[in-house]
Amino acid sequence: MSGLTRGSLEHAITRVLATLETDHGRLNELDGQLGDGDLGITLIKAFRALDGLRETLPEDLGQAFLQCAQAVVKVSSSSFGTLLATSLMTSAKTFKGRTEADWSELPGLLHAVVEALMARGKASLGDKTVLDPLSAAATAAEAADAPGPMLDAARAAIDATLAEYRDKPNKIGRARIFAEKSVGMDDPGMVALKFMAGAL
Repeated sequence: MSGLTRGSLEHAITRVLATLETDHGRLNELDGQLGDGDLGITLIKAFRALDGLRETLPEDLGQAFLQCAQAVVKVSSSSFGTLLATSLMTSAKTFKGRTEADWSELPGLLHAVVEALMARGKASLGDKTVLDPLSAAATAAEAADAPGPMLDAARAAIDATLAEYRDKPNKIGRARIFAEKSVGMDDPGMVALKFMAGAL
């Protein structure tokens, strides 16, 4: 089985967009309880923009991810949009000049993305943000040796992290203002990651 290529990226964009077209309203509703209520709008705008360029992405993975990051920046200035763009920029730097990456490199990439997001958003692990399930997914995927098992392990880790943090308060961002209210609720960013991982 081939590794990560431009075609893999194109496939992922298509699958995630299809999920968001159906479920972005749920993300808006969840986000509205703790924030601005625009998370679903942010993501669907971003992935519609990515869908508009996916067929023309270059074979160079670094350039492909860079173009994706630039597209997201153009359509979203929200905090989650910034995190998505930062993730894509980190991927662009990691795979610069390459047309294929082995699947075994993905856990390391996810860990690098977590570090970049912590630096960009000033959040830490344990704050009840998207960083927590993303880090857990990266660690879980390290134990697998093929894309299917990696994805299964990552999804299970995301679900487990959602359950672990559900009864904890949000400690950063707009949601921290409603820290007591956030107890017993899923963090919207975590749920967004669950939706995206589930679409793949």
